[in-house]
Amino acid sequence: MRDAEIEVMRRWQRLTARGPAPVLARRYSAFGEHAAGWILLGLGGALLDRRRREAWLGVAASAFAAHASAVLLKRVVRRVRPEDPRVTVYVGTPSRLSFPSAHVSSTTAAATALVPIIGAPAAVTTAGAMMLARVLLGVHYPTDVAAGAGLGYGVARVLRGRLAARGPR
Repeated sequence: MRDAEIEVMRRWQRLTARGPAPVLARRYSAFGEHAAGWILLGLGGALLDRRRREAWLGVAASAFAAHASAVLLKRVVRRVRPEDPRVTVYVGTPSRLSFPSAHVSSTTAAATALVPIIGAPAAVTTAGAMMLARVLLGVHYPTDVAAGAGLGYGVARVLRGRLAARGPR
């Protein structure tokens, strides 16, 4: 499986290495680092858009919870990031652990919580872009980002259910 994933990474990098894709991927990845961009977006939205305050707070809470869940799961699984001479690594990482992608987990959770505000197509694009970025940057296998997306979606859905069960405030 590892060889097949390396081949996917290599081909994706070859397709996207020229042009703005690596720079854009690095910037988007920086926004998602430790879920900070998503948390700040959610808190800012809650301050500025009082009518949809609960939804914006759901963005921040979902991103935080998904990131924390991914970090804990990484420590259990202990899968090492891709190390192969055929794959270029474009960014540094805070750890050598890769499964699941915390960037993708927090981004997918935030995007899922954003559906009532931005709609499903934009949310899917938001999450998908981070999945593609992390593979392009050479720091995650495709299965890392797939697992991160599943985890993030699940966390956001659980939190949405809990907030809905609480009722309006």
